[in-house]
Amino acid sequence: MNKLVIFLFLIFSTGIVAQTTISGKVVTQKGKPIEGANVFIEGAYDGATSDANGDFSFATTETGSQTLVITYLSFETTRISIVIETYQPQEWKLQESVNTIDAVVISAGSFKAGDNSKASALKPLDIVTTAGAAGDIIGALQTLPGAQIVGESGRLFVRGGESDETQTYIDGIRVAQPYGATANNLPTRGRFSPFLFSGMTFSTGGYSAEFGDALSSVLLLNTINEAEQEQTDLSFMTVGLGLGNTQKWEKSSLSFNLSYINLEPYQKIIKQNVDWNKPYQSMSGESVFRRQFENGLFKFYAAFDYATFDLNQKDINYTEPIRVDTQNNNFYLNSSYKGTFGMGWHLQTGLSFGYSQSKIGLDLNQVYNRENASHLKAKLTKKFTSKFHLTFGGDYFITDFDENYNEYNAGDFQSGFRNNIGAFFAESDIFFSKNFAAKVGGRMMHSDLIGKTTFDPRISLAYKTSKNGQISLAYGDFHQNPRQDYLKYNSDFNYEKTSHYILNYLYGNNGKTLRAEIFYKDYSDLVKYDTDVAMFNSVYNNNGYGFAKGLDVFWRDSKSIKNLDYWVSYSYIDSKRDYKNYEAKVTPNFVANHTLSIVGKYWINDLKSQLSVTNSFATGRPYDNPNETAFMNGKTKSYNSLSLSWAYLLSQQKILYFSVSNVLGNDNVFGYQYANSPDLAGQFQRQAITQPADRFFFIGFFWTISKDKSKNQLDNL
Repeated sequence: MNKLVIFLFLIFSTGIVAQTTISGKVVTQKGKPIEGANVFIEGAYDGATSDANGDFSFATTETGSQTLVITYLSFETTRISIVIETYQPQEWKLQESVNTIDAVVISAGSFKAGDNSKASALKPLDIVTTAGAAGDIIGALQTLPGAQIVGESGRLFVRGGESDETQTYIDGIRVAQPYGATANNLPTRGRFSPFLFSGMTFSTGGYSAEFGDALSSVLLLNTINEAEQEQTDLSFMTVGLGLGNTQKWEKSSLSFNLSYINLEPYQKIIKQNVDWNKPYQSMSGESVFRRQFENGLFKFYAAFDYATFDLNQKDINYTEPIRVDTQNNNFYLNSSYKGTFGMGWHLQTGLSFGYSQSKIGLDLNQVYNRENASHLKAKLTKKFTSKFHLTFGGDYFITDFDENYNEYNAGDFQSGFRNNIGAFFAESDIFFSKNFAAKVGGRMMHSDLIGKTTFDPRISLAYKTSKNGQISLAYGDFHQNPRQDYLKYNSDFNYEKTSHYILNYLYGNNGKTLRAEIFYKDYSDLVKYDTDVAMFNSVYNNNGYGFAKGLDVFWRDSKSIKNLDYWVSYSYIDSKRDYKNYEAKVTPNFVANHTLSIVGKYWINDLKSQLSVTNSFATGRPYDNPNETAFMNGKTKSYNSLSLSWAYLLSQQKILYFSVSNVLGNDNVFGYQYANSPDLAGQFQRQAITQPADRFFFIGFFWTISKDKSKNQLDNL
């Protein structure tokens, strides 16, 4: 009996501790062994690590249906349902993760600035530390390939497109009036201070289906998500004063900037090429409130700008100059929310309101215009798997524009329009592997004013050719409502259209970035009219067309030489259009075939100083000379401007800053205005369109007050 009991006990005990061996091999999709992969039974302590041959083996006491888990850094985690008793050794192939830091990114047609951007070409502080930019976001962007130097405008002209073909967004919400007030052939600036922005994306073409009503480009500005600390910034400048302050609480913060600009004292010292009665003066401010919630972030951005100036402008058609007296009020409000909800859904929503009012005196005549513009937006994003992300949403734009022209002794002339635009977009990011990805989407848009609906397909592909290099392709159709100057007189239009084709190569490694891109843009349905300028009695049509093609190259190196950071950008463009009142398809007067910018920044440790140098060059631009038979046959001389800036740390929080633009005083000419009728000798006289001053000097003292006593404004200079 005792022997039987012992025998049964041994059998029973053996059953309790019975173990099954789980073994196999872990390899890549190409069959290469993976060493160090973790293989285990989910919810148990049984597991092993693969060896140099990818083999693994371990014993488990688990039984029945279980989940076998295989994990390895930069590869997708694999879970396999198995039955322990029937398991047979197998070879398991792991898929490379598409979310690794070296994974491919969609880069065609897009420059990004931001510390968290994989394909970053600029840093946020580059927007304000570039010599010659004078703290203007647009001025800094003009040193990038794809952007034309149009000195008489100051606006952003991209790849053969005019400035109205580029849209500006703050935190994903459109800015209807992104530029300050100005007069004809005088450069303006972007309205917004760069101090409140953490990064930007400058898309020179082929951009996402999320954005529309722009033929050439979108500029996306992102405000800072969270303030680092409480601080006060004081600025004393040759052109005005500035004050900034940030307050920070546990889950929220408030930042604001105030600026007063008065060019009169400066222009009494420095000779100008403009006859000012009252030089430019402005009072502006902007503020961002941020509130962090458990699942999201709310931002409220507001900015105002009041500007006034009075000058006498020469006109070749008049004996006496025309007096231009301008006052402009502008207000912009933007609220946005980004957060998560449900099972991995991401929501971005917001609205904006822009108001602009201008009073312009033209000798005894008066122009009064007003624009109200609103934008409502909602976007949803979900990562269904690591390889498939879906984004969709909608926009609604409301624009109300009125203009009254009062001509002396002739009465009032009214014009204007109201336009509502509704749009829906959808886009998917598809990661076939960490080396190959695609973005596919489309945008549908309807304009109430012109009564038409359009659909724009967009597609981008990217393939990683090496550890540090990749190529990208992009195609897209883009439609845009005709510009305000036409819609205020007429609404019988079609959309203007362009198609983008882009091939891009991107290389980045150890502080070095190389970006080369070739592009082709096909324009159709551009607006034409039959008068010298667009007027209320012009005959309009959409028979205009054209193209733009070229090459953009960007090289940046911040590592090869200690304390030196520099970039070189070059653009070649061949563009021709038949639009407006053009007689034939020719190169537009704002296009230079070759543009080159060299930017360098050097930190001199012994002098506690940062020296910045920018040299911008562009070949001549075409203009029409009525004294010649051929249309648009003239060519200006080449543009060249060398600019320097120097920032000196008086102490950790006090900075003395000096800059000068166009150091060599080059007399850059942007075109010519010709008389409407010939003189007695049968010749049409002309006057040159030039820069408002040979050079621009700037001196500033910047003082930061903060708790840590180390923060300063060097990043903002």
